[in-house]
Amino acid sequence: MSGHATGSRSSGAQVLRIGNASGFYGDRFDAVREMLTAGPLDVLTGDYLAELTMLILGRDRLKDPRLGYAKTFLRQLEDTLGLAHERGVKIVANAGGLNPAGLADAVRELAAKVGVPVRVAHVEGDDLAARFPGALTANAYLGGAGIAACLRAGADVVVTGRVTDAALVTGPAAAHFGWGPDDLDALAGAVVAGHVLECGTQATGGNYAFFHGHDVRRPGFPLAEIHADGTSVVTKHDGTGGLVDVGTVTAQLLYETGGARYEGPDVTARLDTVRLTEDGPDRVRISGVRGEAPPPTLKVGLNRIGGWRNEVVFVLTGLDIEAKARLVREQLEEALGEHRPAEVRWELARTEAADADTEERASAYLRLVVRDPDAGRVGRAVSGAAVELALGSYPGFHVTAPPGKGAPYGVFEAAYVPAGEIEHTAVLPDGVRYVIKPAVRTGPTVAEEPGALPEPLPDGPRRAAPLGLVAGARSGDKGGSANIGVWARSDDAWRWLAHELTVERLRVLLPETAELPVVRHVLPNLRALNFVVDKILGEGVAAQARFDPQAKALGEWLRSRYVDIPEVLL
Repeated sequence: MSGHATGSRSSGAQVLRIGNASGFYGDRFDAVREMLTAGPLDVLTGDYLAELTMLILGRDRLKDPRLGYAKTFLRQLEDTLGLAHERGVKIVANAGGLNPAGLADAVRELAAKVGVPVRVAHVEGDDLAARFPGALTANAYLGGAGIAACLRAGADVVVTGRVTDAALVTGPAAAHFGWGPDDLDALAGAVVAGHVLECGTQATGGNYAFFHGHDVRRPGFPLAEIHADGTSVVTKHDGTGGLVDVGTVTAQLLYETGGARYEGPDVTARLDTVRLTEDGPDRVRISGVRGEAPPPTLKVGLNRIGGWRNEVVFVLTGLDIEAKARLVREQLEEALGEHRPAEVRWELARTEAADADTEERASAYLRLVVRDPDAGRVGRAVSGAAVELALGSYPGFHVTAPPGKGAPYGVFEAAYVPAGEIEHTAVLPDGVRYVIKPAVRTGPTVAEEPGALPEPLPDGPRRAAPLGLVAGARSGDKGGSANIGVWARSDDAWRWLAHELTVERLRVLLPETAELPVVRHVLPNLRALNFVVDKILGEGVAAQARFDPQAKALGEWLRSRYVDIPEVLL
C-alpha cells in the first residue's frame, strides 16, 4: 500500500527554505517582516485558520458577504509585499478562510496600490456548505496539490481556504521538487515538517515545558530546509530568539495528533518512523519518515450556532469559602426557578491562601456557566438574578465583572466525504481554473499496531515528585477531543514512563478523564506517549465547555501531579 517512492526529480535547488510567519489568526503582526528580513527564504507561509477561526469568519460573513477572510494578512502585506518581491520569496497562506477569491482580489488591489507587480492565485473547492444545511460553515480539508499547481503556473502569492496545515509546506515542496502523488515518503516528510512549522513559535521555544534555562521571551519563527527526498532540517533565522532542539520539535510533533498514522489528503505520514537528530545549534534534522497512501475520504469541519451562553464569576474572600459558595448557589438556583437554563454548571476554584497578605490572594472563585437554545433564558434571567443578590447574600459579595446579556456559542463536528466528490480547484494567476484530480491510490484506515515498549527500568528507591521533573508534555484540542503528548528526556526515563503512565494511571492523575474514552498511542522513536481523550471538550472549542476550552494546559496539569519516580531519574 505504501509504495515508498522518493522525490528525486528536483526542478531547482536541492534545498527549499520554507518559513512560517503565523500560527493563528492574531499571531505576532511583525513576524512577516521579520522573516523576510532576518535571513534567506524561498517560501513564506502563514497559518491563520483553526476550528474556532472558521466560526469567527462565518459570523463575519453573515454581517458582510464580502468578508470571510483574515483581514490581518492584508495589513501585513501592505509594507512587506515589496520586500517579498525584491527577495524572490513566494507567499502561501490559508488566510482566504471562507472567501479565498475575495482575498485574492484584495491582494491584487493592494499590489496595484503599492506598485508591486505580483502574480496572485488562489485555491478553492473546500466550501461544502450547500451539502450541509444548517451549518454556518462546512469546509473540507484540502491537500497541497492545488497550491503546487498555482506555484507551477508562476504565482508569487497563493491564498487558500481550508487546507490542512501541512499543505502549506507540501504544496510548495511538491512544486519545487516535482513530486507526484506516488512520492509518498517525500510527501510524508514534508507533512511532518509542515506540522512542526504550522504553529509558529511553538517549534522555537514557545509554550515549551522546559522553557527555564532558555531565553524564550521573544522566540523567532521557524523555518524548514526541505530536501528533495523529503528529509528536512528545522531551524530559525540567526539572531532571532528562542531555541530549536529535539525537545521543542518533539513537543510540536505531538501537538494535536492521534495515533502513529497521521492521515491527510496528500499522504498518510507514519509518525512512528520519524527520527529527530541534532544537526548543530538550533538545528534539528527530521528523517526516516515513511508514507502510505492517503485515505479515500476528506475530513469536513462543520460549525453551527449551538445556542446561547452566559457566565458569572463570584468572588469569595476569607473564611467559610465552602459555606459562602453553597449559600449563593442555593439563592441563585431558587431565583431561576422555572426559567432555569437547560444547562447550569458550577465550579469552585479554591485559589485562596490562609492568612493572605493581599485580598486577592485571600479569595476563591465560584464560576457559573449557563447554556440554553433560548437567548432569554441565559440573558436577563440569569444576570438579573445574580445582581439582585448583591446586598442579600454572603459577606463580601462581588463579581469579577458585571454579568452580561449572554452570547451565542458555536458547536464543531467533523464529517467525511469521498475525496472524488470534492472539486479541488486551483485558480491560476491568469484566471484559468485547474481542477485537481483526487488521489488514484488510496488506503483504508488500518488498525494500529501497538508500539514496542522498552525494557522496564530495574526496581529501586522511589520518591513522590511531580511527573514534569522527568517528562515534558503538550496538549491541544481536536473538535470535542483533546490530546496529551508526553515525552521522556532520556532513555532511562522512557523505560520508566512507558510502563508507568498507562491509561488507568492517567485516569487517576487526571480525574476529569475518569469516565471518558481514552486511547494511548506509543511512539518509541520519540520516546513518547500520546493520549487522546474523547469528549473532554464537549462540542468543541467554541462551546467553551470547560475552564480550559482548548485543553492547552491539560498537559501541564498532568506534569504537576505527583507520582512515585525512581530516584535514579531525579
